Amino acid sequence: MNLASLIEAWGDAHVLAAGGALIGLLFGFSAQRSRFCARAAVQECCDGMAADRFSVWWLALGSAFVGTQLLVLGGALDPAKSRFIANPGSISGAVLGGLLFGIGMILTRGCASRLLILSGTGNLRALLSGLVFAVTVQASIAGWLAPVRQYLHQLWPVDGGPVRDLQTLSGTAPWGGPLLAMMAMLTGLYFFWRQHNGRPMLALGAIGTGASIAAGWGFTHAVASQSFEPVSITSLSFSGPSAEWLMRVLSSAAVPGLGFDAGLLPATFIGSLLGALVGGDFRFEGFKTENKLGHYLVGAILMGFGAVLAGGCTVGAGMSGGAIFALTAWLTLISIWLGAAASLRLHKAMGWPV
Repeated sequence: MNLASLIEAWGDAHVLAAGGALIGLLFGFSAQRSRFCARAAVQECCDGMAADRFSVWWLALGSAFVGTQLLVLGGALDPAKSRFIANPGSISGAVLGGLLFGIGMILTRGCASRLLILSGTGNLRALLSGLVFAVTVQASIAGWLAPVRQYLHQLWPVDGGPVRDLQTLSGTAPWGGPLLAMMAMLTGLYFFWRQHNGRPMLALGAIGTGASIAAGWGFTHAVASQSFEPVSITSLSFSGPSAEWLMRVLSSAAVPGLGFDAGLLPATFIGSLLGALVGGDFRFEGFKTENKLGHYLVGAILMGFGAVLAGGCTVGAGMSGGAIFALTAWLTLISIWLGAAASLRLHKAMGWPV
């Protein structure tokens, strides 16, 4: 049975949810087994020793870039139809939101996707932070924080279309993106070989993590090309889906419709849980005396607001949007790293634990 037959039999919403669940399982399992973590990668760089965690993160980034650009070259993905390029955006939102997200990522000891992965391994600190993150996302979309978010967003807006496409702006289309993606993949393999020579399963986990992002792009584009209903061409993101599932839990009257995001979030949790059980990593962890609850809560709030302002999280904007070379996505990713690095420097200067 081909995709068109599945859509005709089950409807595009259910097919999207099922595809999101399968891709979420791959991402959750791969990210858990490879210990994929943007925060740890930033910390290693700030410590002057880009090592284990940076090599995993960079290899995942490279595989996401290569997989996505292969889809573009093969005609299986048109980045111009994604929200990162087609819709209006905000330079100020990407920069300010990214900085806030990076600061919050340090305080909560993980970005949005990492909190979900850790929750699947029994980490109750991550679970609580993830819940606060989801509440803040919803408040920033349509609640008390929405006016502040809208004001910051309008400081430097940018139209949709070619002005949000880095390859068009730089005049490097159509080969600039694929070449840069291949460079990222090759350097990722080099860093990984230096740090993890002889650990192929870890490399597969990192590559599987990045490949999930490319799979998300390819799958949603394929459904959009077969469906008679408008379908958003997107990939992995963990900010919007967090708020969406929060509304499902809190009110049956406000349940959003099924779609790719509906299957992604719970399946990522289950994939992480399976990875933890396979590797013997599952154990319940709560707050200890050295854990600062206030840091986690403030960090989750900063991440939630920053994610909505920037248009996504580390994975949702930085890696997914970065893989199609969207201007604001790259600004978000760079700003997240700068915000996280500045927060780490401040913590060390003040003698605070990180």
